[in-house]
Amino acid sequence: MKFNLLLIAAVLFLNSFVVNAQKDYAKDADRAFTSEEYYTSIDLYKKAYSKEKSKDKKAEIVYRIAECYRLINNTKQAETWYKKADKINYPDPMVIFYLAETEKMQGKYEDALVQYNRYLEKKAGDKKAVNGAKSCEEAKKWLDNPTRYKVENVALLNTKQDDFCPTYAKKDYKSVIFTSSREGTTGTEVDGRTGENFRDLFITQIDKKGKWSTPTPLGETINSKDSEGAACLNKKMNTIYFTRCLEEKNKAMGCQIYTAKSKGQDWAESAVFPVVPDSITVGHPSISDDENDFYFTSDMPGGYGGKDIWVVHYDKKAKTWSAPQNAGSVINTEGDEMFPYIHSDGSLYFSSNGQVGMGGMDIFKAEKTGDKWDKITNMRYPINSAADDFGIIFEDKAEKGYLTSNRDGGKGGDDLYSFALPPLAFTVQGVITDKKTLKAIPGATVSLVGTDGSSVEVTTDKTGSYKFDLKPNTSYVIMAGHPDYLKNQAKETTVGIEEDRNFTHDLALDPKSKAIELPNIFYDLAKWSLRPESEEALNKLVETLNLNPTIVIELSSNTDFRGSDAYNQDLSQKRAQSVVDYLIAHEIDPERLVAKGYGETNPKVIDSKKDEEASHFKMGTKLDEKFITGIPKDEDKEIAHQMNRRTEMKVLRDNFVPKPKTEGNGTTTPSPEGNNTQPEQDKSKN
Repeated sequence: MKFNLLLIAAVLFLNSFVVNAQKDYAKDADRAFTSEEYYTSIDLYKKAYSKEKSKDKKAEIVYRIAECYRLINNTKQAETWYKKADKINYPDPMVIFYLAETEKMQGKYEDALVQYNRYLEKKAGDKKAVNGAKSCEEAKKWLDNPTRYKVENVALLNTKQDDFCPTYAKKDYKSVIFTSSREGTTGTEVDGRTGENFRDLFITQIDKKGKWSTPTPLGETINSKDSEGAACLNKKMNTIYFTRCLEEKNKAMGCQIYTAKSKGQDWAESAVFPVVPDSITVGHPSISDDENDFYFTSDMPGGYGGKDIWVVHYDKKAKTWSAPQNAGSVINTEGDEMFPYIHSDGSLYFSSNGQVGMGGMDIFKAEKTGDKWDKITNMRYPINSAADDFGIIFEDKAEKGYLTSNRDGGKGGDDLYSFALPPLAFTVQGVITDKKTLKAIPGATVSLVGTDGSSVEVTTDKTGSYKFDLKPNTSYVIMAGHPDYLKNQAKETTVGIEEDRNFTHDLALDPKSKAIELPNIFYDLAKWSLRPESEEALNKLVETLNLNPTIVIELSSNTDFRGSDAYNQDLSQKRAQSVVDYLIAHEIDPERLVAKGYGETNPKVIDSKKDEEASHFKMGTKLDEKFITGIPKDEDKEIAHQMNRRTEMKVLRDNFVPKPKTEGNGTTTPSPEGNNTQPEQDKSKN
């Protein structure tokens, strides 16, 4: 008996040995690879490699293993196997290109750039490699200068399996449907492509505290034993469109778009949405708010490369959809363009690995002019990463929503991420001071007026400080005033600024009780006509008078001691009048202006001997920094003369009211501030 058992065991062992010896793992692996069962192929190829003796065939197997890992998004293993294939001189230069791609998808931009350049030595000008090299350069810049979006992993919704392609399920945006291969899916088979469960659609809700409910699969009218995913709903949230990929072992069956109507708390039976013939693979649906445009992904003939984005339009009269139209070369490339999403503002978001991006699939925004897409923008980091980023959705017009990524730091393969663009934060602050003493002015009034019509006012504290919040894309005037001082203002803008910023504007106010020297008003020697370089200072004076419309001022001119008293008096009067004339020409009421020439009678720096040859001067007021010990005496004297040759402004009163304007019929238009009781000045005398 024992002998018989041993004999049977020996026979079984020999049979098994014969079967295994005869089994062609390479052919089985190729068959699985052709059926896109990449996960299954990896194990078969590895077994085939261990038995293969031909160096050329071993190199082919190594390359195929690398391809399988790339196609299931295991970039680390893909890089390892591409390097092996490259080391044993696999002849197809695509091994170098894909090595570069897998390194780029891990953020190894310098290493990837080396490989792209190696590939370009063999395939000069190859567009996909040129874009790859450019992507490495751009990605480094985008990492150093990220956008303001905040991206966070939605940990409560993610598992070790793939969780991706969210879509809103309710109008309040509190419910989300997404695709997952987690435990609890309908099918019992393992997907030979991924090694995970076939995918189903799951739904979850977020409560008032921001906590997500445990995701549950949609009903059997939607989910099946096959793979479902990449869904969207119409704006009314009463129709769902989703992708279903039929599964049959060792055979690629393709995918179709299905649709179903809502039925109570569930969905009615689903049916194929007939946008293309059954023989064509389509998926990733997105429908516009008006339900007239339906976008999807397909590799049907007539495209630009791999998978392209296509669109059909609804004819309301005929109640039919148009023939599919390719979205065009601005969007589609030699690579893959997938996961379209029509924003409520009409723009199109999609993912591509054929455009210049950061790694694998990057998210792009496309904008239309007329009927054509003419501009696309990479969403940059942190919306995009070195890995695959896709399946973005927005909460209506708000700059927030969800996307999918398999970037580092996730819980599994593809994970769901939230994103939001926080509002820009701008402030302006400063201190209001006395221009003469430099001391803070508490109780000053500071107003902020924006081009958006906003106006707000604050009073400075005991330190003379103020602070305002500013809005984006708005220009402002900041005006400070106090009963004892002349008003002053500054301007600021946030237009075009895309990062938070704190502005500072300290404003110094001139006291009304003291004379104010007007610097940089120049005349030629012995002349009273204003030189062109005086214009900036005079325009500032015009601004001051417009800011303080109730003041009447004296414009005084002073000379140095050189020349006779009478000559200096006449010259100074003419110079003062030239300033008044300039102000009148710039629409300042002449009744607010008094020209006064003081000649040499009001010096700032006094000659102790009143003698041009004297070497020392004494100060009428504190001498400025130009008087430095050690400079030559002649130069010292010339500086003093320059300081005496000055123009000043002095506030005479602060209660000016303009006269009513005379109309063409002889009547007058009353001033809103009342009648002017001051005598009118004869303009001819000015």
